[in-house]
Amino acid sequence: MQYLKKVTIWAIFLILVSTPIVRAETIDEIKKNIDEHNNKIKQLEEEIGIYEKEIEKTSTQAQSLQNAVKILDTSQKKINTEIKKTETSIAKTNLTIQELADEMNKIEEKINSNTQAISKTLNQIRQNDDKSLIENFLTGESISDVLDDYESISQLQEKIKEQSKELVAYKDQLSGKKVSKEGEKTKLVSLKSGLNDQNQILVINKKEKNALLTTTKNKEAEYEKVLAETKAEKERFEAELYQYESQLKKVINPDSFPSSGKGVFAWPLDNIYITQYFGKTVDAKRLYTSGTHNGVDFGTSIGTPVKAVLSGVVKGTGNTDEQKGCYSYGKWVLIEHPNGLSTLYGHLSIIKVSAGQEIKTGDTIAYSGNTGYSTGPHLHLTVYATQGIVGIQKYSSSIGCKNVSIPIADINAYLDPMLYLPSL
Repeated sequence: MQYLKKVTIWAIFLILVSTPIVRAETIDEIKKNIDEHNNKIKQLEEEIGIYEKEIEKTSTQAQSLQNAVKILDTSQKKINTEIKKTETSIAKTNLTIQELADEMNKIEEKINSNTQAISKTLNQIRQNDDKSLIENFLTGESISDVLDDYESISQLQEKIKEQSKELVAYKDQLSGKKVSKEGEKTKLVSLKSGLNDQNQILVINKKEKNALLTTTKNKEAEYEKVLAETKAEKERFEAELYQYESQLKKVINPDSFPSSGKGVFAWPLDNIYITQYFGKTVDAKRLYTSGTHNGVDFGTSIGTPVKAVLSGVVKGTGNTDEQKGCYSYGKWVLIEHPNGLSTLYGHLSIIKVSAGQEIKTGDTIAYSGNTGYSTGPHLHLTVYATQGIVGIQKYSSSIGCKNVSIPIADINAYLDPMLYLPSL
């Protein structure tokens, strides 16, 4: 009976020590590294904020070659800092994935150890159950020994029940960690994609600066001359388009779209700074032949993520800069929404979507830029009653923009975006 007692005690001991020792120092080191990366990200965000304020301040000053170059230089510093932030975020996410993997390994070890311990103990109980109580009495050293052994087995059975419950809990824990790890991996893919975009935007920014200095020969007088010529070309195009769209007389049912509704749309940018409103504004009278600005302008630096204001389908994308002298939207995206409204996003640097693609509210569809006719980096947002859009087509009757495609709509299809955006 001493053998049975030793085996039983060993089985209980096996279960009690089945949980592996947690390597706390490894987890603690990873957590410490993650905290350090979080602090670095915070510092970089503060630096980015300083550059954004500097760009905003310079953009409000009088147009000059010096200010234009300063904006591009500051934008370059900001993008470089954003690249550092993204690289730090990638490193942090990798650490998080490593931390989750370590935790998952420990849980799997616990599961395996518990399973083996339970299996061995059940096997031992089964072997002892093959002997009758009388046989144990006859072979035991004393009645006390036999009763002690059966009490041990009873306790062992209770321990198995507890260990089985822990096993279920470990499996649930493992399932949760797996979901978290997959989420972090998806985030990592997105961060790496964003890093590629930021590097591409940096290249665009440098090319823009070189083109500006080459065109103006780094002379203020040349810059003013180019500015005046660009403005004249823009006014000519605006006059053409306004005259054409005024003649369309597209039938628009007012019940086909919401007349207003604050919060129907989300903001297209994370940080909102409006530089020009819709309709007859001072700047509209100065910049647009019709005297009416057909959207809302948001001041933002080159490379800021532009987000869809509402779920919908991308109806088209384009780039009016493909024809030299076509000073219009530059790179643009048009999205049709299910509520009878459509939105156009202009002056972009990189377009991330394509025609026919379904997108959700808040999805990044592009990055802001300074393409087309733009007196500084910003995002232009136009809202249409979808029924009033004739289509996306080449404006063949235009002088300066006949070889590029743009959305054409009845002038009555243009709506004030502020009617649908959240309250400021």
